[in-house]
Amino acid sequence: MLKEMLVQFLISLLPVFAFQLWSNRGKGWNGVPAFLSLFSGVSVILCMLVSFKFNEYEMNFRMIPYLIGSLYGGPYAVLGLSAVYTIFRIPTLGSTTEVIFFIAFMAAYIPIMLFLYKPFQRSPRHKKQRIVMFLMTIILLYFIITIAYHSFEHHIAWSNQVVLSIALSIIGSLASIWISIFVIESLKENQQLQYEVHRVSVNHRREVEKLQQFIDETTFGAIIVNHHGRITHINETGYRLFHKRANISDRKEIVGKYYSAFLHADHQANDIQLLQEALKGTKTSLEPLMEDGRMLVKTAFSIRNLTSGAITGAALIAQDVTELNLLRNEVGRMERLSLVGQMAASITHEIRNPMAVIRGFVQLMKERMPGEQQHYFRIIMEELDRANAIISDFLSLAQNRALAMEMSSLHEIISEMAPLLDADANMRGQSIELELCEYIPPLMLNNKEIKQLLLNLARNGMEAMGDKGVLRMKTDYVQEEERIELRIQDHGVGIPQEQMQHLFEPFYTTKTRGTGLGLPLCLSIAERHNGKIEVESKEGEGTTFIVSFNRSA
Repeated sequence: MLKEMLVQFLISLLPVFAFQLWSNRGKGWNGVPAFLSLFSGVSVILCMLVSFKFNEYEMNFRMIPYLIGSLYGGPYAVLGLSAVYTIFRIPTLGSTTEVIFFIAFMAAYIPIMLFLYKPFQRSPRHKKQRIVMFLMTIILLYFIITIAYHSFEHHIAWSNQVVLSIALSIIGSLASIWISIFVIESLKENQQLQYEVHRVSVNHRREVEKLQQFIDETTFGAIIVNHHGRITHINETGYRLFHKRANISDRKEIVGKYYSAFLHADHQANDIQLLQEALKGTKTSLEPLMEDGRMLVKTAFSIRNLTSGAITGAALIAQDVTELNLLRNEVGRMERLSLVGQMAASITHEIRNPMAVIRGFVQLMKERMPGEQQHYFRIIMEELDRANAIISDFLSLAQNRALAMEMSSLHEIISEMAPLLDADANMRGQSIELELCEYIPPLMLNNKEIKQLLLNLARNGMEAMGDKGVLRMKTDYVQEEERIELRIQDHGVGIPQEQMQHLFEPFYTTKTRGTGLGLPLCLSIAERHNGKIEVESKEGEGTTFIVSFNRSA
């Protein structure tokens, strides 16, 4: 009997063994309810097929897999296992009493399992064990009552051996059900733990990849070393800023080497010292210094374990601030120029008053002097007028006053200026050609300033050409971009490339009597009208000034 009981015990654990194989293959929880239900059904059938007789009553551990499959499989498992159990149990029912007991059991068992399924699934392991042990105890009491009634009905007396067998069956059943729950829940927890570890690992890997991409794409040069001093990562900027050795041509070759093998001991002693101090726990930084024509700011700091605070590595960061320093110097220069410009504007404004007085007295003296000296007075007055024009241009450039603008047509302004420009061109033996597009929308313009811009650019073009030169003025409207273009093209000597970048700098001129204020003034006018000026030039072929006005700005 002990042999048969041991076989029943092992068969009742078949779902647990099968689930362990499932778990070892790394399968998730999906599909486990159906899997346990299937093997529970197989276990129920095998238990019933190898039953042993006890006082003419069939004894087996069929209820253990039946209960396990019902609690883990869900409603469909309850109904399916109940159908299997009923099919194999009915042929073994020997009397009406047993049929009544069976019907009563099934009538109670199925609703209870359907009711307990969800609460059981939501319960922790220790509570699940209590639920199962309680249910198993009730089932065992039911079978003890059934066996007792069967023995009473057939007048079978209970001996000590019978009592011992029943006790062993109870202990074996409780042990089997407890082991089943313990193993299944342990494996389930292990699966959840593995899933959580995998999820954390994936998230950690993603964060590491993000951090690595950030380090690689940042404009800072970075070298990261572990606590042994081996380089674990270096970005492209760091390779470019720190690379001094010709024998290491690939950035990937640097990873894994000691930083002392990468950094040059003679030329990068400061970098080596920074990393050494950082590995000791000191955060250090250097003042901006020049290296190979670049200004660098370097900082080294320790990398620590957030839990223990132990030093796990260090990082050396270098920032190229060359452009920032140049920009800072340029801003300072512009501020000084702005201050000088404001002072000069105030001074030149006051100069115009005594110049007007001087011109008046010169004109009076001219009227009283003999005719042979009139030429000198005319030269003095022309120079005074020229000085006054320079002051007017300078004031226009220096002052940032609000303009009175109105909706105007650029074509109308060009048409108004055409006679004046034609006359100026005729005096030089030149001609002007106008190519105006069919339609051009109106713009918010200050007519006086636009006329000044046209006059300055046109005269620049005329001065660059010789006799019989042709100055072309062309307009175009780019409807998709709502941009109006004015092109003023000459066929003069062109502008050398080295002068192109200085064209719009105040006081820069290549003319003998030039002031260097004409083009800066034109650029200032264009910018005040939401426009810009571009220059295309080829030496010996001519120059084109392109003034663009953006209507959508």
